Amino acid sequence: MAAAATGMQMICGAGFSSRIACLNQFAPLRSSVPLFKRDMKFRVRSTAEDGGDVGDEKEKAAVPVPPQLFSTPPPPPQPEESTKITDIMAFDGPGPERINGRLAMIGFVAAIAVELTKGQDIFSQIQNGGIPWFLGTTVLLSVASLVPLFKGVSADSKSKGLMTSDAELWNGRLAMVGLIALAYTEYVKGGTLV
Repeated sequence: MAAAATGMQMICGAGFSSRIACLNQFAPLRSSVPLFKRDMKFRVRSTAEDGGDVGDEKEKAAVPVPPQLFSTPPPPPQPEESTKITDIMAFDGPGPERINGRLAMIGFVAAIAVELTKGQDIFSQIQNGGIPWFLGTTVLLSVASLVPLFKGVSADSKSKGLMTSDAELWNGRLAMVGLIALAYTEYVKGGTLV
């Protein structure tokens, strides 16, 4: 490497500008090696102690600004939440899992509470007046869950701190599994769980 550099100096001469010109001759693409200009003017600027600039606007405009090689791309636009019923209630939409999860959370807590207070299993609760309560709760929670979605408000935009939308989804999933497991266990056992 040192021998190549020495050879280049011998071929091109000793001066800096002649070395650059020589390098520019050996470059495969002329645009790949920058050309240095001799008459480029550099200015040293300072600010006074009170923060004011020294100089006028013409001097500021005369200073060349290098082109920005790497710029950060603008963030991608956020997709707006769809307010169509077909998008909200789609299989992967925001409605079905939230509504079912909320209903399962209420149902699991209610089933365990009635079982502890009255000693009835889940099938007895449904036979002894549970269907009107189930239908009323289903309608109320479904409407309450759909109204914000029809306005374009997502659950993720309202989640902060401990009560996040992911925590609600996981609690709903666990409640759905818990409610099915409670019903299956009581069916196999033939009576109440507790």
